[in-house]
Amino acid sequence: MLNDIHHPSEIQSLNQNQLEDLARELREYIVETILQNGGHFAANLGVIELTIALLNQFNLAEDRILWDVGHQSYPFKVLTQRKDALSNIRNFGGISGFPKIGENEFDAFGTGHSSTAISAAMGMAMAAKIDGNFTQNFIAVVGDGALTGGMSFEALNNIWESNLNVTVIFNDNQMGIDPNTGALNQHLIDNHQSMIQQWFEWFGLHYAGPIDGHNIQDITNALVSLKNIEGPKLLHVKTIKGKGFEAAEKEQTRYHSTNKYVKIQPNSTPEKKWQDVFGEILIALAEKHPQLVGITPAMPSSCGMLEAMNLFPNRFFDVGISEQHAVTFAAGLACSGKIPVVNIYSTFLQRAYDQVIHDVALQNLPVIFCIDRAGLVGEDGPTHHGAFDIAFLNCIPNLEIFAPKNAQELCNALCYGIEFQKPIAIRYPKGSLKNHHWVIPQNSLNIFTQSIEIHHKNKIAIVSTGHATNIAKQAVIEGKLEVDHIHCPQIKPVPNLDLNHYQAVITIEDGSIQGGFGEALEIHFAFSGQWVHLGIPDNFIPHGSNEILYEIAGFGVNAIIKTVRLLQ
Repeated sequence: MLNDIHHPSEIQSLNQNQLEDLARELREYIVETILQNGGHFAANLGVIELTIALLNQFNLAEDRILWDVGHQSYPFKVLTQRKDALSNIRNFGGISGFPKIGENEFDAFGTGHSSTAISAAMGMAMAAKIDGNFTQNFIAVVGDGALTGGMSFEALNNIWESNLNVTVIFNDNQMGIDPNTGALNQHLIDNHQSMIQQWFEWFGLHYAGPIDGHNIQDITNALVSLKNIEGPKLLHVKTIKGKGFEAAEKEQTRYHSTNKYVKIQPNSTPEKKWQDVFGEILIALAEKHPQLVGITPAMPSSCGMLEAMNLFPNRFFDVGISEQHAVTFAAGLACSGKIPVVNIYSTFLQRAYDQVIHDVALQNLPVIFCIDRAGLVGEDGPTHHGAFDIAFLNCIPNLEIFAPKNAQELCNALCYGIEFQKPIAIRYPKGSLKNHHWVIPQNSLNIFTQSIEIHHKNKIAIVSTGHATNIAKQAVIEGKLEVDHIHCPQIKPVPNLDLNHYQAVITIEDGSIQGGFGEALEIHFAFSGQWVHLGIPDNFIPHGSNEILYEIAGFGVNAIIKTVRLLQ
């Protein structure tokens, strides 16, 4: 059945038995393909039947379906002419792990960040209304925690008097990457059905449900009824994340995504991930400093804060998908004598920029931002690359910025923030680190002077920061480059460097060149030699392995070697 679907419109003519067969084959195909090749897993198994029912009832030649969050769109991709491409999903040159305008005519809107679909669907519906089109349907599938995000509430508040032809599908699986938190989720768990219905109707939505999100007949019947109702409406479907794959149903967080299957594991020394080391340091510091508290916006397991939450449940908090609230919540804690650590992905910190400026930096409050996934993040691609944090934080007064290259420097920066009580940002990348040993320093003062990795008193200097230092060091060794290599663990204030005896300085950073570390150095120092800045250029970097992306961006090992040799 699956191999016979060449266009999504063909699903509209299938009978109930054929739809059920298609669901079974689609689930088997996604399990086999994603376990073999890697990608988002459990969320997609939870929307198999929902996806098929939507394509059975809506005509994509006119109607638009938006997925929020976009990592639950794999079944949609398979059924919209990308079945064979699924085996290469998230690889360089392959299809994206999220909906992406331009990848396929049926991807209506890119949704890598959560809680955006209702707003976008309303905009599309309003455009249709202005054009006099009252038959086109706009469907926002909101699940995996996306309804807990503030933008969803803002859109629901705005939908009140719009009378727009928007259908919200609330995919209620009580999960993001981790279990959802907050009042709405608790009422859903407690099955306060009348309260839930009243709440949605209070926003002006015609409410239907809840129904079994794995029963195609129930979903199609509900959609048929809703299509005859004018104005905004909401269908509440209950699904199980990981449905049909027992291990994923039992361990939904673990199976949120999977890595590529490797038949023979190479013999190697186990490496720790940055978030694991962060979690270890955080617990040690929490035991030493009773005023230390922590906040994560819906990422306790993936950011490394989960164990601290278990050990200190009254001091470490998952506030759900609410980056703006997380930052101002931390500001309030800081006003009351606590030492808040906000762990947040670089790409999601963009959503709380005003709060960083207005609520923290302007008031000079001692909030420690631990910015995970800074720099390029590989297969998740441009929606998740942490490209811009150095540039958008560098211009904020009172805020100091650190970029450790290893675990000890991460520990040093955290201790510095605790000891000196000022707003600081500590950026570190996704992935593993070889040098994961750390000890709490006796004195945090003077631990951030630049270190020289390789020192030959040459005419060319490489000045790098953070993870880029590790890339640069590898390039110097592999290329046998005759350069001085200076590592700067602190980005702001600008480090005190003696560059006058060099003919050329190459700056390297895992961040945007424009407004970044290198440009700040060039502005600060009266250096008469040649500046060359390597980092993320002024374009969005695609998805793929970081080894490939570093070279594309121009600061991979080979790119660094080539740059140095051109200057010699």
